[in-house]
Amino acid sequence: MAVAVIISKGILRRCRVSATMPWAATRDKGFGLGFPLLRSILVQSGRRHRRLTLRAERCFVPQKPDAGTDEGRKIMHDLDLTGHWAGILSLIIFVVAYIMVVFEESTHMAKSKPVMLAAGLIWALIGIAYLMAGQSEAAHSHAKEIIEEYGELFLFLIVAITYVNTLEERRAFDVLRVRLIGLGLGYRQLFLLTGILGFFLSSVLDNLTTALVMGAVVMALGRDNAKFVVIGCISIVIAANAGGAFSPFGDITTLMVWQKGKLTFFEFFALFLPSLINWLVPAAIMYWAVPNEKPSAEVRNVRGKPGMIGVAVLFALTIATAVSFKNFLNLPPALGMMLGLGYLQIWSYYLRMKGTRKGDEDMVLDSFKEVQRVEWDTLLFFFGIIFAVGGLGVLGYLALASELLYTDLGPTSANVIIGALSAVIDNIPLMFAVLTMDPAMSDGEWLLITLTAGTGGSMLSIGSAAGVALMGQARGVYTFGAHLKWAWAIGLGYLAAIGAHLLINAHLF
Repeated sequence: MAVAVIISKGILRRCRVSATMPWAATRDKGFGLGFPLLRSILVQSGRRHRRLTLRAERCFVPQKPDAGTDEGRKIMHDLDLTGHWAGILSLIIFVVAYIMVVFEESTHMAKSKPVMLAAGLIWALIGIAYLMAGQSEAAHSHAKEIIEEYGELFLFLIVAITYVNTLEERRAFDVLRVRLIGLGLGYRQLFLLTGILGFFLSSVLDNLTTALVMGAVVMALGRDNAKFVVIGCISIVIAANAGGAFSPFGDITTLMVWQKGKLTFFEFFALFLPSLINWLVPAAIMYWAVPNEKPSAEVRNVRGKPGMIGVAVLFALTIATAVSFKNFLNLPPALGMMLGLGYLQIWSYYLRMKGTRKGDEDMVLDSFKEVQRVEWDTLLFFFGIIFAVGGLGVLGYLALASELLYTDLGPTSANVIIGALSAVIDNIPLMFAVLTMDPAMSDGEWLLITLTAGTGGSMLSIGSAAGVALMGQARGVYTFGAHLKWAWAIGLGYLAAIGAHLLINAHLF
């Protein structure tokens, strides 16, 4: 509801342009291309008195700029459709698709289907609107940018999930399960252990890869207890997102802030305690809902298939390669991940040849079969969400919401609200919108938006890449509804983390 109010206020504000303001001024103020003059804004005694002249049929009449002039080239990418019929219709389509995702369990419709349809319709409307404005090239450019963003995520996910599938095929998680159970730990102790491991792993790897790896461990441990799997997966999502918030490498948003030069490398570590509190608070509450039992003891001696350790080593090497590509070669991490997939392909060829020669079927590894086992519903859901939300960004809604928040509420309140919005809207375009606006903020405020944007998505299962990936991995067990039941506890952790940051890092504001 708050999102609707913000956007509706913004649409009215965009459609209420000063009757005396020249064209160049309206452009500089961000009112888009040639909005007609709907009302005057008079400033008297520090108060704005508004007079509305309503001509709704002319709320948006695009004017084609002269592409040959400097002004034309500048505004070719500044088209604002927040008050246009295409923008409003796109927003409605997005909301309907989101509602369909929320009721996935009731409709039995895969979550990727409504968002894929919504993404296609939104971009069709964008294409029509930009064509009417004579800016088809700008729409094409925006689409290519989002295709690039999704392409990198797609390749990264393909490799990460393939490695997790291969480790599962080599019985790595079965071995780990037997050893952990052999320690005599109950489900509650295992719940805390997996959460702590997920928190610290995420700061070194990233929240998505951490969620996939630790999710597989939780599923193996809770093979006979679905309740443990559900609560364990929720804990992993929170821990992976929280652990990624205090490290420049832990999340894409932290990497964006660091690369933009808003914070130095070591300043991020001031978020360690707030991030830890973000996980500890809901974990302490959920702990009592974890079954006070022990997993059934394994009577059989599980042994990993030949090559299991080699796959684990290559997975670690693949992550290191991806990080190195980004930090030292300034290349997309996805390229490093694809190189890592090459490692696995060569290793599988070696195992297949050796296993065939020895007649050892357990040694034979077909890596292409593991690629085929990738959860396509998850990958296509990412496609739909990234393109739908990216489309809303192209229409101007993300920048509009950020502008209204920082202008009307101030940076602290705005950063808290934007973090909460990341539970619904992907945190990457939200952070991109904030960085594009570049509001004047202290280091403490930049740390706050890093914390909230990184952890706010934990409140809903679809609010972060970690949650979406686990919904695909634990399909039918860890669901949107199951996660939603604990949203209140996660929200308490979110508020506690913010309070801890404001108290501990007060000197940075």
